[in-house]
Order: sequence, then structure tokens, then C-alpha cells
Amino acid sequence: MAEMKSQISIAIWLLVCCAAIYAMVVLGGVTRLTGSGLSMVKWEPVIGVFPPMSQSEWEEVFLLYQQYPEFKIKNAHMDVEDFKNIFWLEYFHRLLGRMIGIIFLLPLVYFWIRKKIDRSHIPKLVFMFVLGGLQGLLGWYMVKSGLSQDPHVSQYRLTAHLGFAFIIYAYILWFALDLLFAGERQVGINAYPGLRRFSFFLTGLIFITVLSGGFVAGLKAGLAYNTFPLMNGQLVPEGLSALQPQWRNFFENVTTVQFDHRLLATCLAVIVPIFWFIGIRQNLSAGTRLAFHLLLLTLIAQVSLGISTLLLYVPVGLAATHQGGALALFTLSLYLSHRLRYRQ
Repeated sequence: MAEMKSQISIAIWLLVCCAAIYAMVVLGGVTRLTGSGLSMVKWEPVIGVFPPMSQSEWEEVFLLYQQYPEFKIKNAHMDVEDFKNIFWLEYFHRLLGRMIGIIFLLPLVYFWIRKKIDRSHIPKLVFMFVLGGLQGLLGWYMVKSGLSQDPHVSQYRLTAHLGFAFIIYAYILWFALDLLFAGERQVGINAYPGLRRFSFFLTGLIFITVLSGGFVAGLKAGLAYNTFPLMNGQLVPEGLSALQPQWRNFFENVTTVQFDHRLLATCLAVIVPIFWFIGIRQNLSAGTRLAFHLLLLTLIAQVSLGISTLLLYVPVGLAATHQGGALALFTLSLYLSHRLRYRQ
């Protein structure tokens, strides 16, 4: 009984970490959409936790920002007060990253010292912490790409940063679910093999769609072809193969990148209802059945958000909600992949 309580406590702690990562993903979207990501031109993991406290410190930080191409090319009209608006978003984004590290590390040390962690789980938990540190490094690597002569963050690095956040989130969530449902491990393994394979396929497709959305964001492709369902009056637009070699079109051609994201979203709009229809015909628990319904409703909301974001020329609020919706859809699909291991 004591061991079970410890596992539940650890699972709840990990779910809190997942919630913090979810907030980080949404805040990262807002930071990108507002053009705030390059406002902090130094990476100071320790002393960078303190923002400018006086007007002279603000002037010093702003002067440093003025030395970089983003100010010279895009934001030369800014004064210190304008600069504060973009600085604070990036500051809170980085601060939240540090807070996630603390939220993870302190309970880990506590559970470890109190011997509440199964020895076989320690490597996994330490690996989670290492992944979080690598994500911070990857974030700075992404920012550095925009501090060069071209004040534009690499779409490759941005998508890698986004995708890695989803991977870390999935790893922590899956482990938390393992702990929560540990009592069911011995019952009904592979109870729904076909449906479970379908769920893994769906989760992978959602992840690929998220990555394609990262390239849309990195290239600002959402500001082009702001009609739906046609693109420039065509279902399949011209110029999909404008770049050579051909593979570059999937990552560097605005037309192709947006078309691919639409195509993947359309596939989800077809596949998720099929998955839902098959799933609810099974003998499932009330919780799993509810997750199927939520998956379908989240898909409808996500598609609606995506179309609205496109038609309205990417307003910050809608676009950030769309990014959060992607993680919600991914979460539900991952949860179902986990639950379908067991007889309900």
C-alpha cells in the first residue's frame, strides 16, 4: 500500500511537470508570434534569472540589442519602452524553463532521499532531467540562428526545438501513466492489438503534423494563401516543386510547406473520426470512452482553429491556442495508446 501511494505521488508530480511543459509550449508560441524570441541576445542560465531593475540597466540591455541585425533591419523604430514589450515575453519564457527544472529537480531529490523511488525508475527520471537540460541548449542554439546577419530563426532549429518539447512531454507523460495504472499491468496485455496499433499510428501522424506546423511557423507560411480550402484559387497550387533539389521544397518552400500542413491536417480530419467510430464500439471503461469522445471534439476544435488562424492572417491569440490544441490532441492520442494495452 505504501509503495502504491509513493507511485501515485510520483505520478502526480510528473503530471504537474507535464502541465508546466504544456504552458511552456503555448508561451513559446506567443513569444514566436510576437517576434520576441531574439530580444535577449545573451544566454545566462544562472544570473539571467534577474531582469533589468533600473532604467540604466534597461538602457544597457537595449543598447546590446541594438547591435544585432534584428534591431537594425526590423526594429530600428523601437525605443526602450517598445523593447520592454518584447523583452518580457522572452524573459518569462526562459524563466518558465528554469522553473520547470526546479519543479522537476527538487521533488526528484526529495523522493530519492526518502527512498520512495523504485531503483529501476531512477535512470529514467535522471534521463528526463538531462533531456530538459538539452532542450534548453537547443533553445539557445535556435535563438543563435537569428542573431546572425539574417534576423530570422532557422525553421529547422525551431521545428527541432518544438518537436523535442513534444518528445520530452510524451516520455514524462507515458511514465506517469505507467505509475498510475501499474496495477493493471498484469491484466489484459495486448487486449486491443489492432486498435492499439491504430492509436500509435495516429499519435505518430499527429506528431508529424506538429512538425510540419513548425516549418509553417518558421517560414511564416501562414501569412501566405489565406484562403480555404483553395490556395490561390487552386486545390493543388503551382510552385510545389520550385526549389532544387526537390527535398528542399518540403522544408524551405512556403507553398509546399503550407500545402503539406493542410494535407496532413486533412488526413487527421478523416482518420480520427474513423478511429473514434471503431473505438467506441469496443467494450471500454468509462474513462477510456470519454477520452475517445474528447479526442474527436479536440480534433474539431483544432481544425476550426487552424482554418480561422489562416483566414484571419495569424492573430496571436488564435495561433497560440492552435499550438496548444496540437499538444492537447497529441496528449489524448498518447493516453489512448497507453490505455488500450489493458482489458477495460
